[in-house]
Amino acid sequence: MRPPSLQIQSVEDAFGRNGWHAEFVEGKDVLRSLFSGHHTRIELIAQAYPPLNALAVIGEMPLPLPEPDDHQPAILELLARANKSLNLGGFEFDLDRGRLVFRITNLFDREKYDADIVTSMVHCTVAELDRLAPYALTVTQTPADLLDDLDIPRLLEREDLIPPVPGDEENHP
Repeated sequence: MRPPSLQIQSVEDAFGRNGWHAEFVEGKDVLRSLFSGHHTRIELIAQAYPPLNALAVIGEMPLPLPEPDDHQPAILELLARANKSLNLGGFEFDLDRGRLVFRITNLFDREKYDADIVTSMVHCTVAELDRLAPYALTVTQTPADLLDDLDIPRLLEREDLIPPVPGDEENHP
């Protein structure tokens, strides 16, 4: 079995500096971790691609759709509309596993990845999944016969579903 690459070791170092627990996936340049957001728990994978000096950070949460698949078009519309407002990363829906996914990738110019960038990628992944979770759950909990009445653009404008920004609670009681 080959040892972890310098790239994934630098990701593990960044996790350690932040006090985040992560475990190596045996034989791969992959770390697994679990994060708790305001609305949901996020399963996070950080995968290094040494030949490219690239890092992908992927966050997932379960989002089973009710049977039959009446909710699938509404979930896919939600993700397409959410992706339009993103500058970094993107949402996906794993149809086979019923999982909401956020993925962000960065190319580094050195073999040892910048810890601040790795930290930002993890924060972004957790924040974006946690932000979208209540909207996605609203869609899945809408009765099938009312889905045509669900206004996804208006749903995405609901600020009461957005988790508070850390530190903002002090400024906005």
